[in-house]
Amino acid sequence: MTDTNISFVRQEMLQGQTPPLGERGIVRWVRVNLLATPVDAVLTVLALLVLAWFLPPLINWLFIQAAWVGPNRSVCATVAQGGLQPDGWSGACWAFVNAKFGQFMYGPYPIDQRWRVNLVGIMFVALLIPLLIPKAPYKVLNAIVFFFVFPIVAFFLLVGGWFGLPYVETSVWGGLLVTLVISFVGISVSLPLGIALALGRRSKMPVIKMLCVIFIEMVRGIPLVTVLFMASYMLPLFLPPGVSFDKFLRALIGVALFASAYMAEVVRGGLQAIPKGQYEGADSLGLGYWQKTGLIILPQALKLVIPGIVNTFIGLFKDTSLVSIISMFDLLGTVRQHFNDTNWSSPQTPMSGLVFAGFVFWIFCFGMSRYSIFMENRLDTGHKR
Repeated sequence: MTDTNISFVRQEMLQGQTPPLGERGIVRWVRVNLLATPVDAVLTVLALLVLAWFLPPLINWLFIQAAWVGPNRSVCATVAQGGLQPDGWSGACWAFVNAKFGQFMYGPYPIDQRWRVNLVGIMFVALLIPLLIPKAPYKVLNAIVFFFVFPIVAFFLLVGGWFGLPYVETSVWGGLLVTLVISFVGISVSLPLGIALALGRRSKMPVIKMLCVIFIEMVRGIPLVTVLFMASYMLPLFLPPGVSFDKFLRALIGVALFASAYMAEVVRGGLQAIPKGQYEGADSLGLGYWQKTGLIILPQALKLVIPGIVNTFIGLFKDTSLVSIISMFDLLGTVRQHFNDTNWSSPQTPMSGLVFAGFVFWIFCFGMSRYSIFMENRLDTGHKR
């Protein structure tokens, strides 16, 4: 006999309840991240006090009392009111940055030829963005065009002298143009060369290992300023009579070789972190040295040292300012050059120009840092199921 009394069985599920206010939204974030412990609460209060003391004068200088447009330094000579600034100081002189913006970007590159720089920049962005998107198609073709075809096209466009384009000497390049060219060449050359040096240093062939060790330790023991000085002024002394090449090219070679030595040590750290079982497993499959290295060891090693690689790239990008030692001016050097313009000579001009240059450097470095974090998270398969 079947029991037809099923009143004790639930016929409908209870509706989910909203979490308490203290366990969701901004309230939970503040409680967990800022007020989790008494020490965290004290540090949060101290941080808020520091911000309350520091931010109002900073905002006042950057935006409220800043001079945005004007023909000369007279627009930046207004004395600050309210006691938020030292006596004789007004807000930021963004009018100076606005007036000199073209010089900061291109340097003394001929104004009527700046379209060539803009075209190179558009090509650079158009090729770089798909290369950075993991799911973008035609990755191999894009990489070949970006690293091999684009530099040749950019060289002909920027230097000129062919196809009816006026010749522009590298000595009149400057500003952000020089910063990006040096950093792009340095990054593109230092990574593969650094990988080769790291593999050479771990090689079982004594001659190759010794040469790689000598190069890495010698370059790492010399400041970049010295490398640039030697490339610019001492290298011509060792060349045969009548043989010379562009000073800017010498700087590019010096920076690339300098960065490759540091990159080699970063990559070597990744190679040493690979368990011995990976090598033995590859050997058991009958893989040759290059197959084992290219398909198994190197991909894992590079994934492990992404932070170190990007850190080297960021350092290289900032070190481009040192080319001023050989009378070539990147963004920072160009900004400092224009401090001597009597039309804009004022106490606010240097600080405004340096803040602008620092902000531009920060944008590029922060972008590289965030992308490296994105790639780390994407390639981190250690905890995936």
